[in-house]
Amino acid sequence: MTDYIEIDFIGVETKKSGDAIPIRYLVNQKKGIHIVDGGYLETGDQIIEHIHTHYGDAKIDHVILTHPDQDHANGLRKVLEECEVGALWINRPWLYAEQIIDRFPTYNSIKALQKRLRDAYEPTAILEDIANERRIPIFSPLQGCEIGPFIVLAPSKSRYLDLIVESDKTPTTAEQTDQSRSSLLFNKIKEAASYIKSAWGIESFPDTGTSSENEMSVVQFARINGKRILLTADAGKEALAEAANYLENIGEQLPGLDLFQVPHHGGRHNLSTEILDRWLGPCLPNYCQTPTWSAVCSSAKLDEAHPKKVVIRAIMHRGGHFAATEGLNICWSNGITREGWGPIPQAPYPEEHED
Repeated sequence: MTDYIEIDFIGVETKKSGDAIPIRYLVNQKKGIHIVDGGYLETGDQIIEHIHTHYGDAKIDHVILTHPDQDHANGLRKVLEECEVGALWINRPWLYAEQIIDRFPTYNSIKALQKRLRDAYEPTAILEDIANERRIPIFSPLQGCEIGPFIVLAPSKSRYLDLIVESDKTPTTAEQTDQSRSSLLFNKIKEAASYIKSAWGIESFPDTGTSSENEMSVVQFARINGKRILLTADAGKEALAEAANYLENIGEQLPGLDLFQVPHHGGRHNLSTEILDRWLGPCLPNYCQTPTWSAVCSSAKLDEAHPKKVVIRAIMHRGGHFAATEGLNICWSNGITREGWGPIPQAPYPEEHED
C-alpha cells in the first residue's frame, strides 16, 4: 500500500485561537496516529469525535504538547483520559531544576524550585499527572527525537533550559527585569499599530519577538512521499532559526516546504522576512496564480487579532496557498483522499498591512 498522510487542523473556535492537530499516516507499511496539541478543554471532545469519524477507533500512538500554553494543552486532558494512548511527549521544566537552580539566586532548595516550576506550568503538570495515573509513558520532545516519521528540530536542551530561566513565569532574575521593561514598550507599540497600503512584495515585520513559552515550541519536520512538512506550533524567530540550522545539519536543503504551519495563529512577532526567505524562499516578482505549496493557519473567526495581514501577504509573496481554519476543519493530505472534502479557495491578497 502506498504511503499516505492526513494532517487535520481542527477549527478551535473561541474568542482566542488555539491549536489542535490530529495526524494519521502510513509510512513504510507502518500506520500511526498522532495528536499535536489539543486546544482548550472543550476542544478535547472535538478531537475525539474527529478521530472516531475519520480514523476509526484505533489507538493514538503519540500525543505531543508543543508548549505549555492553555490553548494548546488543556484539550489534551480528555484525550489522555478517554483514549488509548501509547506515549505522551511533553517538556517539563521541573525535571531540570537541579541543572538551573544556580541561575535563580533566591532559591537554594531543588524541591522548592521544582514545586515553583510545576505551579508555573500547571497545564503541563496536569497532563503529567493524568499520564502517570493511566501509566502512559512520558518522553521529552527535544531536538533530535523521532516521533514516528517526524523529527524534532527544536528546541535543543541547552536552549530550552535558557528559555525556562528567561520566562516571565519562573522566579525573577536580573535578565527578566530588563525583559519586563521591554514588554511594556512592546505593549505600547502594539496599541499604536495602524494599517498602511503597500505594493506587492513589501513586508513590515516588527523587531520584537514572542514569549519564552512560544519559543519553547516543539518544531517538527517530516518527509513523506517526497513532501516536506513543518509543524511550528507557536515558534518564534529564534526557534525557527534553530530548527533550520538543525535540519540543514542533518542533510536537508532549504528553502522549500510543501506544508507550512503558520506559527502562533498568524502572529507577526513570530516571523521575519529573513526567516521566511530561509524556509520558503524569497519573494516572487509577481503574484502566483497557481500556488506551489500550502500554509495552514489555526485562527478563530472570533479572534480579530489573528492572522495578521503582513503574514498572509508574506505567504503569498512566496507562492504559497494561505488558508485559515476560522471555524473550519482543514485537512492537508497526500497519498489519500477523503470523501466529501474539497479544496479551499486562496485567501484574498491584503492590499494593506500592519505598520
